[in-house]
Amino acid sequence: MSRVVRAALVQTTWTGDKESMIKAHEDYARDAAARGAQVICFQELFYGPYFCQVQDAAYYEYAESVPGPTTERFQALAAELNLVMVLPMYEQEQPGVLYNTAAVVDADGSYLGKYRKHHIPQVNGFWEKFYFRPGNLGYPVFDTAVGKVGVYICYDRHFPEGWRTLGLNGAQIVFNPSATSRGLSSYLWQLEQPASAVANEYFIGAINRVGIEPLGDDDFYGQSYFVDPEGKFVGDVGDTHEPELIVRDLDLSLIETVRNRWQFYRDRRPESYDGLVQP
Repeated sequence: MSRVVRAALVQTTWTGDKESMIKAHEDYARDAAARGAQVICFQELFYGPYFCQVQDAAYYEYAESVPGPTTERFQALAAELNLVMVLPMYEQEQPGVLYNTAAVVDADGSYLGKYRKHHIPQVNGFWEKFYFRPGNLGYPVFDTAVGKVGVYICYDRHFPEGWRTLGLNGAQIVFNPSATSRGLSSYLWQLEQPASAVANEYFIGAINRVGIEPLGDDDFYGQSYFVDPEGKFVGDVGDTHEPELIVRDLDLSLIETVRNRWQFYRDRRPESYDGLVQP
């Protein structure tokens, strides 16, 4: 028996300031709800530029508590729209203790918790260790109005262990909000998440921003998409250059169909994997 969830992703350009970026995403959420969406995820660090292209302490000002003012603002909107929301933000736990975080809000506006990005790159154009500590909250899966939702942020996607842990924790949909540029990783973009969806037998929503931002010359190439547990794109992949609200129907019953066909969880051999967790 099918159980369809209508889900949405936002890929967009930097507007120039935090408040206008937040308002733009409020509009995207309203548009998604008008199109029948039940859950939505925004892009990585959604209310700011991707400031990790430079190392400048001025951008610490974008950090705020989670939950905090932006979370609370979208909690009210989630309740109004009856919309589950995944909100990737810059979190300040206390001065000098900063994380790349996503808050998860249920359709009644309740705050369910947060995920902190585990894997922090430090390469040219992605100077993230300057801004973030590695995540320390594990790999939570949130029991939402649309089902069990997990989050894995940007660079995390290169590490299979977290994808698998989210599956073991019961995830049905995993959102991967990102900010990734054309030169470094575009050849991986339509390879890794479909492969991870197959290996872990759940849906993945992959989000990437678009455009060239003032802090660097890198082109964020969009191409956001949903992929199903068979590794097939759900509808078209998003535009390469233009902002886009992507709304797709995900039939969660496909998860059971695929898991009955390919018994990856049954046939795991965790007792043989000890070497994977040795430093």
